[in-house]
Amino acid sequence: MYERVFGDGDRLARFLRWRVQVMERGVRALTLRPGGVNAIIQVTDLKDMPKRELRAASNQILSLFQDNYPEMVARKVFINVPWYFSVLFSMISPFLTERTKSKFVIAREGNVAETLYKFIRPELVPVQYGGLSRTGDLENGPPKPASEFTIKGGEKVFLEIDGIEAGATITWDLVVGGWDLEYGAEYVPAAEDSYTLCVEKTRMVSATAEEPVHNAFTAREAGKMVLSIDNSGSRKRKVAAYRYFVRKSSA
Repeated sequence: MYERVFGDGDRLARFLRWRVQVMERGVRALTLRPGGVNAIIQVTDLKDMPKRELRAASNQILSLFQDNYPEMVARKVFINVPWYFSVLFSMISPFLTERTKSKFVIAREGNVAETLYKFIRPELVPVQYGGLSRTGDLENGPPKPASEFTIKGGEKVFLEIDGIEAGATITWDLVVGGWDLEYGAEYVPAAEDSYTLCVEKTRMVSATAEEPVHNAFTAREAGKMVLSIDNSGSRKRKVAAYRYFVRKSSA
């Protein structure tokens, strides 16, 4: 793919024109008034990007945008950055202004979700990058906001969703950046003589999982849903997000 895109000068020029078009669409979405959307956050995925092509494209793109869109970009986030990018950046940085360099954020593989959450709400981050946004979600209006939390290394977290009435249906989404931990869900009825129900058997979610947890449960009696996230087998701190919807019974 990269050979087809960057194989010669003409192809690189076509790529640059496409890249400018993407930027122009972003500029048209700005409102440029007090309290409005007046800057852009750009995210560039450099996973598996060959060194030669990356250098050829980066030199021209950075110069092009610094000269023509100086204050339009609030942050430029690079994710899945290869090891040689720091060397390439050190070669390019002398030609950039200090203000431009201050807008760059670099995230290596395994640190993508944590970096993106600093600038973008989890419900707007695509699922393949550790968020909750699926293709087509925005067609029905703004998504329901998600709550962010952190799981420390060696920690087990319980998320309790209280106040669920009998007959209500609860739907939830959960995502953990980098996963590699155990997850499970159970429903705890409010009545003391009732039994706890296993909704999702505790299972190991691999680090390569791209899809967030999405499930629904209809309660036969009042109670609470408890989601367990067990990171006790890892020393690494992880960021996570979840949201839920409760639809009461129409009866």
